[in-house]
Amino acid sequence: MTDFSRLPTRGLRGAFHVVVESPRGSTVKLKYDAPLGAFSLSRPMPRGMRYPFDWGFIPSTKGPDGDPLDAMVLWDEATWPGVVLPCRALGVLQVDQKRSGGKPDERERNDRILAVPMVAPRYEFLRTYEDVSQLEREELAYFFLAAVHFENKDARILGWEGPEAVETMLAAQLEAGG
Repeated sequence: MTDFSRLPTRGLRGAFHVVVESPRGSTVKLKYDAPLGAFSLSRPMPRGMRYPFDWGFIPSTKGPDGDPLDAMVLWDEATWPGVVLPCRALGVLQVDQKRSGGKPDERERNDRILAVPMVAPRYEFLRTYEDVSQLEREELAYFFLAAVHFENKDARILGWEGPEAVETMLAAQLEAGG
């Protein structure tokens, strides 16, 4: 079986890979469990919530929280767990939250990358998160806060940065051996 967490970060034409965990419309958060070699249930979403777009991770990376970098793929389609999407970055929503298992005042970054597939004709005009409507950006920020509301993470939105910030994050991963 393929270890999705060890796939190459980069693909063709400068794309980075996103491994889908929870597809658009899912009412549960799935998580890839590398030792198990399968996708498993992380938790149900709060009642009435569902993923607005495909949600997953960038393989062979590691964020400050110890997990692979998170990514939401903005497009009209829904795939399924294990699909690998070659993507380009629109930006990153910077999120700060309580450190898991840490002291109450310990916090860590858990940013969310916003991406589009390399092959998404209806989204070719999007170059940066600023090309996404203000309302949709606010809805995405609200989604991320509401999705962890009952998880005792005290998540806070710090703001948005453009695709250059994502490229800096990915370059740092390559320098670190990711």
